[in-house]
Amino acid sequence: MTEAELNAGIDALTAAIASGELKVSYAGRTVEYRSIDELIRARDVLRGDLGRLSSNGVQRSRIIKTTVLM
Repeated sequence: MTEAELNAGIDALTAAIASGELKVSYAGRTVEYRSIDELIRARDVLRGDLGRLSSNGVQRSRIIKTTVLM
């Protein structure tokens, strides 16, 4: 899939998650998911694909440090 198709899929899945709709159409196809959890997993897969496509083989990581104040 192209970057545009991946972004369209992510947008469509995000909208479906927000509305509770299980049927999603993008990139010329329609898919009916069984649950919101399945929608979230599908969106995560597309986000991963987009990240791999965007990184051009460069592995990136982010370190987040937090402190707990009591």
